[in-house]
Amino acid sequence: MNKKGLRIGIGQKILGGFIILIALFVINAAIIFSIGNIINGLATQSAQSYRPSKDALNEFILTVTRSRMLITNWVYLQTNQDDKQSLLRLQDYEYPELKDKIKKLMGTWESDSQRMMMDTVFKEYDTLLQIQKETIINNLQSFENYEDPLTKLLAEDAIESQVNPRTSNIISLLNKVAKAQTEISNEADEEVISSVDNLTNITLLLAAVTVIIGLVSAFLLMRNITVPINFLKNVVVKLGRGELVEDKQTKVSNDEIGEMSIAMDNLVSGLKATTLFAENIGNGNYQSEFQPLSEHDVLGNALINMRNNLEKVAEDDKKRNWATEGLAKFGEILRSNNSDIQKLSEEIIFNLVKYIKANQGAIYIIDDDETDGEQTISMKACYAWDKKKYLNQKIFKGEGLAGQAWQEGDSIYLTDVPQNYIKITSGLGDANPSCVLITPLKVNDQVFGVVELASFNVLQDFEVEFVKKIAESIASTISSVKVNARTQRLLEESQEMTEQMRAQEEEMRQNMEELQATQEEMARKEKDMLKQISELKSIVNK
Repeated sequence: MNKKGLRIGIGQKILGGFIILIALFVINAAIIFSIGNIINGLATQSAQSYRPSKDALNEFILTVTRSRMLITNWVYLQTNQDDKQSLLRLQDYEYPELKDKIKKLMGTWESDSQRMMMDTVFKEYDTLLQIQKETIINNLQSFENYEDPLTKLLAEDAIESQVNPRTSNIISLLNKVAKAQTEISNEADEEVISSVDNLTNITLLLAAVTVIIGLVSAFLLMRNITVPINFLKNVVVKLGRGELVEDKQTKVSNDEIGEMSIAMDNLVSGLKATTLFAENIGNGNYQSEFQPLSEHDVLGNALINMRNNLEKVAEDDKKRNWATEGLAKFGEILRSNNSDIQKLSEEIIFNLVKYIKANQGAIYIIDDDETDGEQTISMKACYAWDKKKYLNQKIFKGEGLAGQAWQEGDSIYLTDVPQNYIKITSGLGDANPSCVLITPLKVNDQVFGVVELASFNVLQDFEVEFVKKIAESIASTISSVKVNARTQRLLEESQEMTEQMRAQEEEMRQNMEELQATQEEMARKEKDMLKQISELKSIVNK
């Protein structure tokens, strides 16, 4: 056999070998992209559907439980107007909003049975609300209704025979749906883990195949290639072991081998950048910069998409945790300072300015006394640059932005602050703030004051919403403090009047005793005088 006829040139061998390597890299990238898309899709579905659905169902369970408690209080606590208003607000606003939210999420559910079960829950709960309105709320409106034994008995019977059983049934159905959503979420998490494991195994397998092919090609070509080929072989071997080489080919020939050397250098650099980017994502550093190898870099673009989705989820969690911690913090402040409205105002404005990282703030409370026949609000406390300032400032309704927010009962948020509206003072001078937020302290459509905040940093939407929620809690606490203060004042006035009446009674008793003594003295003198007259008459007759 003529061996020359079987001879394959180096160019053909290199071409064949690298065609195989490139094919393996393409397959590897395609598999990674495919599994990465699956992981990304599962993560996106979990963030947009599974977790919101689970949270919404838990909120629905809480709403149903609150509904049972509030309707029970309606029957047994006649004077508890706050719970009655809460029940009406739950029926008219909170439940319809929650229902719309869940119905939108139901469109993303994969199970028809869960949607049918959820429709059954809505029908059952709508029926329950109708029973509450017809048998309890409409029949127990006035004092006479509560005094009517039959009406009260029918309402109590409705609680036991209708409300409680139906509520328990609804909660049981909701728990089933919530459990199913939890199982779906867990399955999605397991699929993500399984996909990651498959990606790892396939990558290792393809890397092993690449190593084998690289070693075979190196053995076949080692007699005919030079230093550039040896360098390429070493790089391929190290890549096959999962290593990222640091050395680069210093000199390359002006041929196909040289072009491959340059391409290999770029590939190694790209893999280093991709590996570093993946490590940063795994460590939670979502701000890490990464430039894909090209607009067609499927692995790099898939990692960027995954980074963006994970960053959005982490940012949403951070905002929710921030708001939750703030509500708990201010709840404790409100509970600890509910006896002195001045101290309460100082604590609120101090902590609120610090928590939202504003620069200046003030709180205004409606005055109990009117000025010139008009109601006013006065600044109770303000805080600016770590210094307390007490200003005797009164504002009429509709006067300025604070008065406007009071009059309209709605928040005012300015990011284009007028010149000379307000100045933030520091050791470096005065400057206009970047934004001003004025929020009324309102609960049950009644305004108790206004809180005003100014900041060099523009407040984000979730921070503005947080201030509005806190304002409602502040208003509720101020209302309680004012009621307690008015009750204490009336009690003190009553005690003072009682003491005055006791003193007057004692004085009258003493006057009566003196009058009685005087009358006794006059009776004694009259008796002595009559006795003298009798004696004189006896002497005259003799």
